[in-house]
Amino acid sequence: MTVVNLRNNESQDQLLKRFRKKIVKNGVLSTVRRKRWFVSKSEQRRMDQKKAIRRYKRRAYKDFE
Repeated sequence: MTVVNLRNNESQDQLLKRFRKKIVKNGVLSTVRRKRWFVSKSEQRRMDQKKAIRRYKRRAYKDFE
């Protein structure tokens, strides 16, 4: 659980900004988005393979230029 305490003379906006940064840094938001729907292991494997192919093609294209 992420906890942010209010500092002396800190506005609510600054507190909220600090909280958001902490959430992003801890990876909470990405975990929630990833677990929003159930994905079987075989489907996850297929998606990972597709991502790897895309990465490989992008790197090959950049190296080609």
